Amino acid sequence: MAKQKKCPDCKKGAAPWLVTYGDMITLMLTFFVALLAFSTISPGKFQEVASGIMRVFSAQPPSVLTGGRTTVSTPIITTHPGIREDLLRIIEDESFKGKITVEETPEGTLIILSDLTFFEPFSARLTAEAKEMLEKIGTIIIEHTTNPLEILGYTDDRLPPEGSIYPSNWHLAGARAASVARYFVEDLKNKRTAERIVDIRSGRFDPDDYYRHARFIPVAKGDVPIQESIRRLDLTYRAELDLLQLKLRDQEITQAQSENRILILREAYQTDLSALRARYQKIEILIKRDRGR
Repeated sequence: MAKQKKCPDCKKGAAPWLVTYGDMITLMLTFFVALLAFSTISPGKFQEVASGIMRVFSAQPPSVLTGGRTTVSTPIITTHPGIREDLLRIIEDESFKGKITVEETPEGTLIILSDLTFFEPFSARLTAEAKEMLEKIGTIIIEHTTNPLEILGYTDDRLPPEGSIYPSNWHLAGARAASVARYFVEDLKNKRTAERIVDIRSGRFDPDDYYRHARFIPVAKGDVPIQESIRRLDLTYRAELDLLQLKLRDQEITQAQSENRILILREAYQTDLSALRARYQKIEILIKRDRGR
């Protein structure tokens, strides 16, 4: 049986190449730590990484109102746990109670501002009351997200008066949506720039990014939505009138009773129509789920 050769004794200490490699890794680590020390952490990038991890362990993506991402390409950037609490605080405010509604739609989160005089009659000029509400809502949805914001402008069924600079309700609705967008990118941006000057200097807030023009998309809905509502209202009252005619024909009611009932129905119709017109004096802001249209 051949005698096995004895394994030579290993040299003490690490291999020469390993020492050089360790020195290189240490120097690289020191270099990147120094870079990090001189940089400012972007809350948006941090939120993007955090929300990406959340999606791995979650069956569905987080909502716009939780401060997470809605799609792979659309991060919701926020330095707070979420914007839901801020919105609910405004919704419960006695000054705005019943005037703000938040709905989740397939396109994104829809914020409906209603029961308020937003514009002067047949005009796109914002009232002082409207600017107060837009400031509170805009500060939250603009500075807590980077998603595109569609601003939907509406009118009622009445056409602009003769001689108006708006030849149609399409033009008026578009001008109203544009007025809101302009208020955001000019008035509100200037105010927030002055209020957050310390954050701007420290790199924690960039108004040119959050209030950039490309984020705001004015959309003219015109009088199309209210016309649909009016058609349904007309059908309801027409059915009531037809029923009165049948009762009169079958002598279930007298002519005087029929005429009295018709007067009551006409007054109720005008009341409902006025309420409908007031409801469409509104502004809607859609926080889109994607960056492109």
